[in-house]
Formats: sequence, structure tokens, C-alpha cells
Amino acid sequence: MLNLERRARKPSLLACLGGLLAATAVGLSAYASHGISDALAQSHVSTAALYAFGHGVALAVLGASQQNRVGRLALYVLLLGTLLFSGSLVGAALWQLPTSLAPVGGSALILGWVVYGLNALRR
Repeated sequence: MLNLERRARKPSLLACLGGLLAATAVGLSAYASHGISDALAQSHVSTAALYAFGHGVALAVLGASQQNRVGRLALYVLLLGTLLFSGSLVGAALWQLPTSLAPVGGSALILGWVVYGLNALRR
């Protein structure tokens, strides 16, 4: 019975990417603490790690169980928003790139959570 149940479940790309995102966040956090001396850069990387970890865990948990299109779309928007927001902060801290994508990523995060929440009411 357990074997049949395991076969019925589909692999989840969202859950996989969420786990990888959370793992990357742990590394970013360690790097911010031990490898960056500039206070502003350290703050940017720590903030990026915080957002990446929280959203990585959310994707790892929610991605495996999300069955409908709107819910999956909301989670992909969260993934994109996290990559844009956190990536922009890390790019600024490590390579002096502009943070111009951070507001776009933050807006995508807000939109993703709103869509996910509203979709939960439809079930």
C-alpha cells in the first residue's frame, strides 16, 4: 500500500526548488556573517538570505501539495519574486550592481501571496 501511495504522488519541481533556495539561503547567511566586512553589504546579503530562506521553506512545503493551476502560478510568482528581490540585493552587495530589480521582486512576492491567499478561498 505504501509503495502505491508513493507512486501516486508526483515529483514537485516547486518543492525541489524551494529546498534548494532554502539551502542557498543558509550559505548566504553564513557568508554574510563570516565573509563580508562592509556593514551595508552584510545587511543586504542577510536580508536576501532571510527572504530566500522563508520563501524557500514555503515553496518546499506548499509546492508538493498544490494541485490547481492558480495555486501553482502563485507559487511560481513567489519563486520569481524571491529570485529578483534576493538576487538584486546580493548583486548589489557582491558586485556593486544596482538594486533596481528588488522592488519588482518585492511586488511579485506581494502579488504571489495575495493570489495564493485568494486561491485558498476558492477550494
